Amino acid sequence: MHPAPSLILFSVLSGLGFGLMAWLGAGEVQVGGWIAAGFAAAALVLAGAGLVASLFHLGQPRRALKAFSQWRSSWLSREAAFAVATSASFAIYAALWALLGLRVAPLGWMVTGLAIATVGATAMIYAQMRSVPRWRSPLTPALFLVASLAGGALIAGALPAARVLLATLALAQLVDWRLGDRRFAAAATTLASATGLGGLGRLRSFERPHTGANYLTREMVFVIGRRHADKLRAIGLGLAALLPLAVMLALPVGNVLDGVTLLSHLTGMLVLRWLFFAQAEHVVGLYYGEDPI
Repeated sequence: MHPAPSLILFSVLSGLGFGLMAWLGAGEVQVGGWIAAGFAAAALVLAGAGLVASLFHLGQPRRALKAFSQWRSSWLSREAAFAVATSASFAIYAALWALLGLRVAPLGWMVTGLAIATVGATAMIYAQMRSVPRWRSPLTPALFLVASLAGGALIAGALPAARVLLATLALAQLVDWRLGDRRFAAAATTLASATGLGGLGRLRSFERPHTGANYLTREMVFVIGRRHADKLRAIGLGLAALLPLAVMLALPVGNVLDGVTLLSHLTGMLVLRWLFFAQAEHVVGLYYGEDPI
């Protein structure tokens, strides 16, 4: 799949924002006044920036409101509904907290649940796709949720939880790569199975369906070399999880180090999310001579 910058920014930034909302709703940050307002603003800005970035991926951004209309059957609609419900609930919770010093626990836990549901709905947009075997796995929503909560924990200063979540993220990502690299072959989707002509012998395409670029080739056919992918995997995993974890375990906590670990995590997540899209083999690629098996 084409790694569109808008989708990468959307999923990473909104994940951080909703992850932070989850921790703030759970009462993890024990501050008040302007500091509380700063944390709340950071969560809303990150989530809002991610959602705005997603609009640039729409063919007609003016039709974004239609994303809410199919919530019974579409994970995209559910994500939009959850995002609005989470942001509205969190805004009320944050206002009571920052302005009046009131931490309404039931409302906070509702915010936490809605934030997790929003990230889960985002992940399910990809995990439900039969046409992309690499994504169709319980590990896809698990990775989105763990990354979101890990990033939120880093911002909130919930370091014990952040350590556990970063270690979990590293392990889950390695397992997902291990299994994901085999998933297309395991799906047994080939040019022969798609055309029903497998009984005639080995099939191959002798001519591409189109002589020029089109929507399918731009959005669903993307090739990345194995060596290049392996290097980016090491960089992404190192920056997103291993380096922040090592810093937190080896060095004393401080504002500067907190900023370094957060910046490292954010950079690594951008790399990992780029790979998430770039390495996703869509079955339509078989018709264009791309055989990932």
